[in-house]
Amino acid sequence: MAIWERLLGHDTLDEHQSRSLGFFGTMALWLGANVVVTTILTGMLLVPDLHFTTAIAIVLIGSLIGAVPLLLVGLMGQHTGLPSMVLTRRAYGPFGSRLISLVNMGVLIAWSWIQALLAGMSLNYAVSSATGFDNLALMTIICEVIVVLIVLRGHLGIERIERWVASVMVVLAAVVVYQIHRHYDLTALLHMPTESHNGITVGIAFDIVVATAFSWISSSADYNRNCKTGPVAVGGTYLGYVLASLIAMGLGATVSGIAVVNGMPQTYDPTRLLAGYGFGLPAAFVIFFSVMTTNVMAVYSATLSCMNVAPRMSFWKPALAIGIVTVIGALIPGILDQFQNFLLLVGALFIPAFSVMIADYFLVGRVGYDRSLLTASTQVGRPTAPVAIIAYLCGAALAAYWTLVAPLSFGASLPVFVITGALYWVGVRLFISDTPAADSTHRSDARTEG
Repeated sequence: MAIWERLLGHDTLDEHQSRSLGFFGTMALWLGANVVVTTILTGMLLVPDLHFTTAIAIVLIGSLIGAVPLLLVGLMGQHTGLPSMVLTRRAYGPFGSRLISLVNMGVLIAWSWIQALLAGMSLNYAVSSATGFDNLALMTIICEVIVVLIVLRGHLGIERIERWVASVMVVLAAVVVYQIHRHYDLTALLHMPTESHNGITVGIAFDIVVATAFSWISSSADYNRNCKTGPVAVGGTYLGYVLASLIAMGLGATVSGIAVVNGMPQTYDPTRLLAGYGFGLPAAFVIFFSVMTTNVMAVYSATLSCMNVAPRMSFWKPALAIGIVTVIGALIPGILDQFQNFLLLVGALFIPAFSVMIADYFLVGRVGYDRSLLTASTQVGRPTAPVAIIAYLCGAALAAYWTLVAPLSFGASLPVFVITGALYWVGVRLFISDTPAADSTHRSDARTEG
């Protein structure tokens, strides 16, 4: 075997036997995933439209609630050892699973476009500050090359990187907050009047925070299938994700509020607040490291999605191809301006898709959620597939209607999640006689008799 082949990860859709993630590793993974500038940007959207304390309370409550589906899909991965897109084969059948995988791959690539550009901006700031050399396009390409090299090492390489980078990011974020506190009056945030800058209400803010959590649903089983135990998968993910949301969105709300109070242009970028005091460079590194870790996870999950569509494809091929596509997309002018619309798109596409899958696994039945999903022939004639696809389309339509046409005052994410899952469950109970739950009962009886 050539040297370069030995350096590559050989991840497959099959279950991993190593179970390499302990509690700290799982917590660090999800902390690193969510302490990212796009999450900071989400926090920035909330202030000054909302009072600062209201914004922080919504971040906490929305993260605690929104992370629950994330935990459930991750737990499915831990139980079965299978990635998220393979798990969709059980409810949706082979065609529906490929459709969901293509949608997931497209959204993750778009997510990676934004991440690559933000990483390039941070690296470009750091390099130009030190040397005077300024070339955003080149820095964006360099960042994405690093991402692809890490992804090519597979999940073990990602886990090693995430552990130490998450620790570095927390330290650097603390330094940034400390310096903001030294040079600006943070107590002014508590008395800052609300102003409508982004059209954010309490309901919309809650919906955005929940949608941010839901944006990770499609990737949670990809990583948590490597957790050693179920409690590790649940506890590590929950603590890491919620803590990261508070740090990142709290920092975003703080930076935005400080900028407005001091008559500066509203910004998500703490480097602009601290550059004049000599601390723009640490802030730039916070953004750089955070974006890189998140981008690595997005490209890795997009690769697994591609492999679910074309199972015979070697791991490194889609990883390399997707890396090239993300570089090209990151250079599209104005891509960052679509961030808020992207969050709403995530809600419309992801929430109903995984609501069906969670209902199928936890309410309908778990029989068939094993390695048999890897064999296409076992999925032919899956009886729940039509019900799953119809429920998904209804959920996506409701999400689009309640987001774009007749917005709900309390947001669309949770109603869509509950309604889609309920539609699927009721549809299976009414129209599918040969359900997995019935199969489970028969199999249990057979084991008892044996």
